[in-house]
Amino acid sequence: MKAAGRRLLGRILIGTGLALAAVSATGAVRAQPLTVVELFTSQGCSSCPPANANLIRIKDRPGVLALSFNVTYWDYLGWKDTFGKKEFTERQVTYEPALGESGPFTPQIVVNGAADTVGNELSKIDALLERGPAAEGPSLRFAKDAIEIGAGAAPAGGADVWLVRYRPGVVQVPVARGENRGHTLGHANVVRSLVRLGSWTGAKAALPLPSGEGGLATAVLVQHHDGGPILAAAAAE
Repeated sequence: MKAAGRRLLGRILIGTGLALAAVSATGAVRAQPLTVVELFTSQGCSSCPPANANLIRIKDRPGVLALSFNVTYWDYLGWKDTFGKKEFTERQVTYEPALGESGPFTPQIVVNGAADTVGNELSKIDALLERGPAAEGPSLRFAKDAIEIGAGAAPAGGADVWLVRYRPGVVQVPVARGENRGHTLGHANVVRSLVRLGSWTGAKAALPLPSGEGGLATAVLVQHHDGGPILAAAAAE
């Protein structure tokens, strides 16, 4: 075997070993840490289509978990957002004090729960992504029916553990009324449910995962209470 061939085989074996090392004795798979990009958007907001397009552009970047949260406070303009839920609106409202905002607005991008910008300028989103690394917190492992959280330094009073179920990819929604009447809007990784699984206090923990709906992907966020920074995030493969 030539030297180049031996080096290639060595790299393959090392990569295989690392992949196997990510699997625990219980079959749980260690998830890679992710930078979470949340877009708060509305089908009834005429300023939102460019932000939706930007999220579509970044959704497949390595190390990024891009999520669309559709809010409800523009529904009165004549079009009820087909993905909007009050809990998504509440999540955005909770973020605003710590971010220094006077109230919720669309389109708003929040990165790792710690910094925000207007979502219709890709350069500003890129600047936030370049400013800091992926959230560093407890390790996360997806077991068959649970999320396993490693030990680490937790905030005083613990952190929230959120289960996010979202539809991966892009969905197109024709809008018949309101400010976007006659347009078809693209949405990336649309969140369909947000559930608080429990708390993490710094010790190892395993929280059960409820059964998911077909076609939806699963992500877990470990986050400061009351809309603070995201400590760790992972998506199941």
